[in-house]
Amino acid sequence: MANRRASITDLAKALNLSTSTISRALADHNDVSEATKKRVRELAEELSYQPNQLAAALRRGRSNTLGVLVPHITGNFFPQVVNGIALEASKAGFNVMICQSNEDVKQERKNIDLLMNSQVEGILVSVSNTTQDFGHFDAVRSQDVPLVFFDRIVEGFRGNNVSAVMLDDYQGAYQLVSHLIEQGCTRIAHFTGPLHINIHKNRHQGYRDALTAHGLEIDEDLISVMELNQKTGTAAMKRMLKQSNVPDAVFASNDLAAVGAMQAAKAQGLRVPQDMAIAGFSNEVFTSLTEPTITTVDQGCETMGISAVRLLQKMLNGNPDRQAQPRNVVLRPKLLVRESSLRKPE
Repeated sequence: MANRRASITDLAKALNLSTSTISRALADHNDVSEATKKRVRELAEELSYQPNQLAAALRRGRSNTLGVLVPHITGNFFPQVVNGIALEASKAGFNVMICQSNEDVKQERKNIDLLMNSQVEGILVSVSNTTQDFGHFDAVRSQDVPLVFFDRIVEGFRGNNVSAVMLDDYQGAYQLVSHLIEQGCTRIAHFTGPLHINIHKNRHQGYRDALTAHGLEIDEDLISVMELNQKTGTAAMKRMLKQSNVPDAVFASNDLAAVGAMQAAKAQGLRVPQDMAIAGFSNEVFTSLTEPTITTVDQGCETMGISAVRLLQKMLNGNPDRQAQPRNVVLRPKLLVRESSLRKPE
């Protein structure tokens, strides 16, 4: 027993008692004598016995566990969302099982299987960049396990037990690009992630519509679709600077690509924002520490996590038969204007 966790069966065998007697003794039931309770507790302490809370919960018909699946737990956004989820789940008496797909749809499928096999009461998920076939979510939907997508959602995937929490990415991008135009920028490049992902598609559409609304032409040569990170942001900026008519601003769909673009621009001797305005999206911690500080859009990370758990709770408690009540929650973005885009005094 030194190499494994002591079980209630081990206690029963050692004391020549039934497992039900051991269970009642540990629960301090009145139908078990004090002498027997004392023997059980002493052995339990000697063997460092810990009750299997998950098994006990399942016997009661509830696991009290929520499954969370995110693309990664690096950076600022997803850790803060998960923190919001954990805080709100704890208040509601839930444990949290966290998995990450590492932006790999195969791992995402495995994680969904793991969570379903663990009999979680609900799943909160943000899909990977490589997810284009959503069949692995059918098992969740068909078994009526409440499913809440957040941030990166599956558009068109509907069901009585499917809901979503998202940011108004379109509006965030529209406001940011409008700000750049108001600062006098007329050739605004856009670095975007894969457009089959809703957040990038909506930010890209906000970019295009803001240009059109302000009477500016859309130049497809100023649009780069890529996996967004610091390295690709730098590479894209270098390509843009080789064009005959270089951009005077960059709107990147995440902050890592924005800082990469800023580094490339400064390496070429350009001043930010005087020669090249830079803006990102997500409000990563480093955006307030760079020189200059980077204009971005705050996504309300913890609020998103808290909202996802509250929505899942409503789905769990909606009806006596536990049929979920689908609902979408859309959060408002907040434009944070900083030095990297300010060409005119506020």
